[in-house]
Amino acid sequence: MAEPQTRLILLTAPGVGPDLGARLARAVAAGDVAAVILHLPHGDERALVNAVKAVAPAVQEAGAALVLAGGGGIDLATVAARSGADGVHVQADEAEADPVEAASDEDGEEDDEGQGPSRKGPLHALRERLRDGRILGVGGIRSKHAAMQAGEAGADYLLFGDDPRIALDDLVARLSWWVEIFETPCIALARDLTDVPDLVATGAEFIGLDPALWAGEGGEAAVAAAQAAIRNRAAAGEG
Repeated sequence: MAEPQTRLILLTAPGVGPDLGARLARAVAAGDVAAVILHLPHGDERALVNAVKAVAPAVQEAGAALVLAGGGGIDLATVAARSGADGVHVQADEAEADPVEAASDEDGEEDDEGQGPSRKGPLHALRERLRDGRILGVGGIRSKHAAMQAGEAGADYLLFGDDPRIALDDLVARLSWWVEIFETPCIALARDLTDVPDLVATGAEFIGLDPALWAGEGGEAAVAAAQAAIRNRAAAGEG
């Protein structure tokens, strides 16, 4: 049986310009794009909901998911629900914040080892809020421990490589470790099209394209080139 085909994820830069919908429509049509991670600018909730609604059809009508990130501390889960977006993308350092109680003292819920009330972090709480089927994605993975925390919190995918300081060899090693051990899908972020074959070889389910690669004029050509690189690497692996 053939291995599942690696798919593309497009990441946008912060901001929602007037031509973003048109650029997204062209880009998602140029390859097998599973989702767009839309990085929202700072703004009030109503303005962001309206901005998302304006670009959502370009993504969703092409069969891709629209996942919201950024927003300057806005409640992304609420914006996603009000705008019809398919999920939210947050940073792993939220999992390292001080934990909050998952249950009040009144209900007395104990943890798995019977040591008193269970305590869960913000990612667990967000996962609970997204029970309507919306996606929870996590980026900003700086350590194996952070990756495992995000996976345990119920993330639907992890994004590796969004730290601009990480070298390709180190990214490949981190991806290979994750794919070999864990079942939660991962996105390997490509900052250069020449990196795509090496990232595909790790077994990552998705290749993310940095906005610098595709978000400019004619960016759909970069999406098509990334798709060709995935196809060629898959064909080489079968040979």
